[in-house]
Amino acid sequence: MSWLEVSFEIPKMLSEKCSEQLEQLGAVSVSFFDAGETPILEPRPGETPLWNKVKIVGLFEDNITINAVHEALSDFLPNTPLQISPLADQEWTRTWLEHFHPMQFGQNLWIVPSDTVLPEEKNAAIVTLDPGLAFGTGTHPTTALCLSWLDAHPPKDEVIIDYGCGSGILGIAALKLGAKQVWAVDYDPQALIASAENAARNSLSAEQLITIQPQELPGSVKAQTILANILAEPLIKLAPHLKEYCAEGGNIVLSGLLTKQLDAVKAAYSPWFLFEIPKTQEDWVLLVGTKVNN
Repeated sequence: MSWLEVSFEIPKMLSEKCSEQLEQLGAVSVSFFDAGETPILEPRPGETPLWNKVKIVGLFEDNITINAVHEALSDFLPNTPLQISPLADQEWTRTWLEHFHPMQFGQNLWIVPSDTVLPEEKNAAIVTLDPGLAFGTGTHPTTALCLSWLDAHPPKDEVIIDYGCGSGILGIAALKLGAKQVWAVDYDPQALIASAENAARNSLSAEQLITIQPQELPGSVKAQTILANILAEPLIKLAPHLKEYCAEGGNIVLSGLLTKQLDAVKAAYSPWFLFEIPKTQEDWVLLVGTKVNN
């Protein structure tokens, strides 16, 4: 598959807004650069771009048009020049791997790139990962929040749904922490391919991590935990759908939402779930609820 890289320069204060707009437009990843061309890719936990002038780069499938990007940004960047250039699969994957290093979440969970010396921790649950062209390495606060929650609440013998699985990182982490089976769900075929490849890389079978598109997910599946690290708008729309797949007394773990979006997302799920106090990292929120009503 061919991809298009859309890049432009913005003031630091608009970084978050532009990133959100590009993701809503369909960007599979958003990266930040300073004037010296030092990439940080997804900001690491606790990091935000510090430069006054930021170069933002979005990666899209090759059917995106410059007019669509201009329209999405027109309200706050009406005259910003955009650069669009093609990018090959191999080139993008190599860029990810150059900036992806071993990371620890909580007490026992580690995410490490392939061909890395593994940490010598007695009880370590180690996920070996190559992200490919699917989102999710653990560096973004939304993913980091989910991984830390999984480490603190090991899903022993549970059936898990990873809705919007991306690279498969959350589902694979759940299996490494004791889950019985994971349904990895995504509309994007590239995400399902990346998830299956990463599962195999971690010596997990196709019966342990099942990759599937949303419309194919059997109605009979009842998960003890549903993980959904996607954007606020689809989370809200999916509420009546996801509650059907959650077992009575099970958990729903929602991420990918900003603090300003918390109330709207919580309201969408409140008829069926009782929520804990949200956890935050930077402006991102992790919302965890227990199913109390059908």
